Amino acid sequence: MSSGQIVCPNCGHEFELSDALTARIRDHLKAELLEEVARREAELKKRGERLETRERELARGRAALEEELEKRLREKLAEAEKAAARRLEADYGLKLKEMAAALAEKEAAIRDFREQELSLRTRQRKLEEEREALQLEVARKIDAEREAIRAETLRRAAEDHRLKDLEKDKVIQDLKAALEEMKRRAEQGSMETQGEVLELDFEARLRSAFLHDDIQPVPKGIRGADLIQTVRTPLGAACGVVLWETKNTKAWSAAWIPKLKDDMILTRATVAILVSVVLPEGVRRFGRLDGVWVCDPESAIPLAAVLREHLLALSREREAAVGKNEKMEALYRYLSGEEFRQKIEGIVEAFGSLQEQLNKERRAMERIWSQREKEIQRVLRNTAALYGDMQGIIGGRMPAIAALELDPAASPRLPGNAEAGGDGEIA
Repeated sequence: MSSGQIVCPNCGHEFELSDALTARIRDHLKAELLEEVARREAELKKRGERLETRERELARGRAALEEELEKRLREKLAEAEKAAARRLEADYGLKLKEMAAALAEKEAAIRDFREQELSLRTRQRKLEEEREALQLEVARKIDAEREAIRAETLRRAAEDHRLKDLEKDKVIQDLKAALEEMKRRAEQGSMETQGEVLELDFEARLRSAFLHDDIQPVPKGIRGADLIQTVRTPLGAACGVVLWETKNTKAWSAAWIPKLKDDMILTRATVAILVSVVLPEGVRRFGRLDGVWVCDPESAIPLAAVLREHLLALSREREAAVGKNEKMEALYRYLSGEEFRQKIEGIVEAFGSLQEQLNKERRAMERIWSQREKEIQRVLRNTAALYGDMQGIIGGRMPAIAALELDPAASPRLPGNAEAGGDGEIA
């Protein structure tokens, strides 16, 4: 051991003694020695004159004395250092032992904490990997389920719509049948009265619809139909004759057609129309039966308008036969003229504008549909991620959602699901 240092008996660490403690010991010893030397020097100085002959011996003695003093000083310093070291060892030995014990306990605790942290990090990494794998499987399953649900929803919606349409049509038909039956019951009277009412009403409707035509009823007691309509142009030229027969009965009779055809021959009518509340089988609203037009009262006026236009067109064709070449030339001039070209261009521009508006609407709707589909996908992804996070935290105690679960055979099991104790508390 070097001078001025002490060694710890437990750990072997060297500590330096305080310089102040060493200086005090050194000064104290030196002061004592200097006092001794001064005293002796005074005595020697008094004897100097008498001991000049012994100067060399005194010098040698002085040197020996200094050497002795130095030796004694070193010995005392060594003893003082040993005593100080013993005192320090006595004072700090117990504290060093306590500190060493506490340090050992802390190091052991740190090792335990590091092992626990390593174990927790390993377990957390495994859980994250398993959660990512589960999220991927759930996302795939959700995509497949979404497509299946979408297809099934479209199929069901189409089927429901078709059934609702059929149900609506059935209800409408039933209501119509019931309404017609109620109307027949409410207006029930004698067959003759009902026929007269229908004839008078229909005559008034014809007169209001065709102001230029000559409409005359057939008087009672005279064989024939009910009404004779002479079709005329606004200038009063006759274009043809329409013979009308009205029937307001509960059943259809096949004998009406031959009778009306005979009346048609007698009156020299161009067209014969039978208006009946009840139509024969196979005829809906209106139709042609054995050369005679048959219709219900609601379709009579529109049918008359069409047939009347046909008679007028035939009359115009007969009139057009006169001077046909001049009219063809006028038509050619019109078709090759500027007015016809401008009208065609206007029609084409209008169709082009409509087509452009339709394309704009189609693009806008496709953009809206794309945005809605992306929003739906975001909602589904976030829902699946939230469900996976909650299942990873809660474990097997969370109620299962069938739309977000895999099949039982293919569903992966987390290691922490079987243990409800330690893992849950650590997480």
